[in-house]
Amino acid sequence: MDEQIANWSEQKAKKELDRLHEIIKKADEAYYNRDNPDISDAEYDKYKQEYQKIEKFFPQLKRADSLSEKVGVTPTSPFAKITHIVPMLSLGNAFTQRDVIDFVDRAKKFFRHEKNLQLTFSVEPKIDGISASIKYENGHLVQASTRGDGEIGEDITANIMVIKDIPKRLKGEDYPKIIEVRGEVYMEHKEFERLNEKARREGGQIYVNPRNLAAGSLRQLDPKITASRKLKFFAYAWGYISSSFAKTQIEALEKFKKWGFRVNELTICASSVEEMLAHYHLIEEKRANLGYDIDGVVYKINRLDLQQRMGADSSKPRWAIAHKFPAEKAITKIEKIDIQVGRTGALTPVARLKPVTVGGVVIRNATLHNEDEIKRKDIRVGDYVVVQRAGDVIPQIVKVLIKHRPKDAKQFSFPHKCPVCGSKAVRDIDESGEFGAIWRCPAGLFCPAQVVERLKHFVSKKGMNIEGLGEKQIEQFHKEGLILTPADIYRLKERDEQSRTPLRERAGYGEKSANKLFLAIKNSRSVELDNFIYALGIRHIGESNAKLLARFYGNFANFESAIFRIIKGDEQAKEQLLSIDGIGEVIVESLVDFFSNKKNQEVLADLLKYLDIKPYSISEIKNSEISSKTVVFTGSLEKITRAEAKAMAERMGAKVSNSVSSKTDLVVAGENAGSKLKRAKQLGIKIMNEQEWLKIIEN
Repeated sequence: MDEQIANWSEQKAKKELDRLHEIIKKADEAYYNRDNPDISDAEYDKYKQEYQKIEKFFPQLKRADSLSEKVGVTPTSPFAKITHIVPMLSLGNAFTQRDVIDFVDRAKKFFRHEKNLQLTFSVEPKIDGISASIKYENGHLVQASTRGDGEIGEDITANIMVIKDIPKRLKGEDYPKIIEVRGEVYMEHKEFERLNEKARREGGQIYVNPRNLAAGSLRQLDPKITASRKLKFFAYAWGYISSSFAKTQIEALEKFKKWGFRVNELTICASSVEEMLAHYHLIEEKRANLGYDIDGVVYKINRLDLQQRMGADSSKPRWAIAHKFPAEKAITKIEKIDIQVGRTGALTPVARLKPVTVGGVVIRNATLHNEDEIKRKDIRVGDYVVVQRAGDVIPQIVKVLIKHRPKDAKQFSFPHKCPVCGSKAVRDIDESGEFGAIWRCPAGLFCPAQVVERLKHFVSKKGMNIEGLGEKQIEQFHKEGLILTPADIYRLKERDEQSRTPLRERAGYGEKSANKLFLAIKNSRSVELDNFIYALGIRHIGESNAKLLARFYGNFANFESAIFRIIKGDEQAKEQLLSIDGIGEVIVESLVDFFSNKKNQEVLADLLKYLDIKPYSISEIKNSEISSKTVVFTGSLEKITRAEAKAMAERMGAKVSNSVSSKTDLVVAGENAGSKLKRAKQLGIKIMNEQEWLKIIEN
C-alpha cells in the first residue's frame, strides 16, 4: 500500500484524501454525536490508516481540517460529571508489523540526540472493556469516573465500590497521598453467557457482547445490580498523582499489584521490535482461551521520564500505540441498497444484508459510502459478499464473491435526486475542478432530512447540550412545526403555552418532565464560545477546530467581525485566521460560505437574540512565561528535536503556529532559518535562539 501511494500523482492523492475525509468525518459524526456508529472499528481504522499514509507521503496536501483524533463522548445524566485533572487519552493504532517498526523508529528519532540510550517497551494485552479512573486519598477509595469524552466523565463511585477486583483501601504504605489509578472494567465470557441466558428465560434485554453488558452494568442506578454481575478490573495506568511512585511502566504495574490491584499476567518488558512482535503473536494465540475479550496489544515506552518528554497530541500519547488484531469475517447476501441523507446533504448508500452472525453479533447493514465505492467494488443487489466486523457496529464489505453472482444482477444506478425532498443532487467539486466522491442534496434548510439533522447537531452534547431534547423529540417537534430553526427552540415554551395540547398532557410527559425540558433550554442560553461555534454545524468545523477558533478570537463578536472582514476582502484578517496552527484555506472557505449566506445570517441573527455566549476561558493553561503566547519554530535545532520543542511549548500553555504573522509573539530560530526569520524581523517580533529557548524551559 505504501509503495502504491508513493507512486501516485498529487492529483490522485488529493482526490483519495478528500474521499476518505468525507467517510471518516461522517463516521465521527455518527459515533461521537449520535452514539450510533455506522461503520465497524476495523473499517474505520482502515480508512484512518490510509488517510494518514496519504498525509505522510504528500505532506503538502494535509488539510487544514485534517481529521486526526477524537476521544470518547460527552457523558449524560443521571450521573454527575467529573472533570479529569489529567485527560484520559485514547491510543494511536498499528495494524501491521511495519506500523510497529515505524512507532519504534519514531521514538528513537525523537531521542536521537541522546547517545547510548537503550529504549525498552512494556507489552500488554489491550482489554476490550470500559475505561475507568479511580481516585485514592491516603490509600482510601474516594471517587471513580468513566472516561467520558476524555476531559469529563461520569461519577460511578458507588458502582466501582462493589467490584471485588478493586481495593477499597490500598495495601502497604508506599503509595502517593493522592493517586488516580486507571484501568479497564470488563466481563468474563462465562458471566456474559450466564446473564444473557437469564435474560432469555425472563424476557429481559439480550446483549451482543461482554463489553456492552459491562458498560450497562457499570451505569446501573442501583449498585446492587452492578454487584450481582461480577465485573472484573485490570489496572494499567494512572492519572493525577501527588508524587512520583515509579520510574518505569513495569515498576508501576508491580506497585499496583503490591497495593492490591490485578494487573495482566501477560504483560512483559521488551527491548526490541522482534521481542514486541513475538509477544504480540503469543498473546494472539492465547486470545481464544483467555476467558475475556481483548482486541490487540499495547506497546508503551517503559521509562516514565521519556514518556513525559515525548508528550501527547490533542487526543493520544506519542509514547504508546495499540497493535490491533485482524477483524472477524462472514459471508452474506445483499438484499437491497438504500440511500440515506445526512446533515450536510450527503447521499450515502447503505447495503441491507441478509442477517448473519459475526463474532456473536447479528449484522444486517453495511455502509457503502458513495457511488465510487460501489463502482470500484462492483457491488450489486443479490451479490454474496464477505463482510468484516470488529465490535458491535455496522461492518464493511471486504469483497464481492463474483462466482456466486446471480445472472440477473444489475449494476446499481446511483440516484441523482434527493430521496427525501426530490431536489436534483449535485456532486462535490474539489479545488482542482475535479468531481469528488459525494453527491449532495443542495436544498439545505429546505430539505427535511437536513433540517432535522442540523437541529440534532445543534442540541447535541458537544453543542448546546440541551438535555431532554434528543433525536426523537427533535423529529417530533419538527414534524409538528414547533421547531423549524434553532431559535424556535427558545420559543418552544411560549408556543407550548398557546397549544391546545401542551407538552405536560402528552404521552411520555408530565408537569415535571415538561418543566425539566424548559429549564434545560433556558440553561442552555448561556453557552461557551467553542460549544456555540461547534453547534452551528459549519462544514469542516468540528470540536477541535471550534476550540481553536474560540481560543484565538476569545469572544463571538471578535470571531464574527473577523469573518465578515474576510468576506469583504480584508487580507490582514484572513492572514490572522490562517496563522492559527491547524486552520487552512478549506476552513476559511467554509466560514466564508456559511456567514455570507443570507439565510444563515437571518437564522443566526434570530438565534443570537436568545443567547449569552461566554468568552473562551483558558484558565486551565499553566502559568508560565509563554502561556497564551503564539510561538513559531524555524530552522534546525541541535539539542532537541523540533517535535520535542513543540511538545514543550504546548505543555507550557503556548500556541504553536506554522507561520509568522502579526499575531506571532515569539520566534525560536535554529540553524539555517529562512523566510520565517526574515518575516519576523520585518514585523519586529521577538526572536531567540535555541539556547535561550532552553533556558525558558529550565526556568
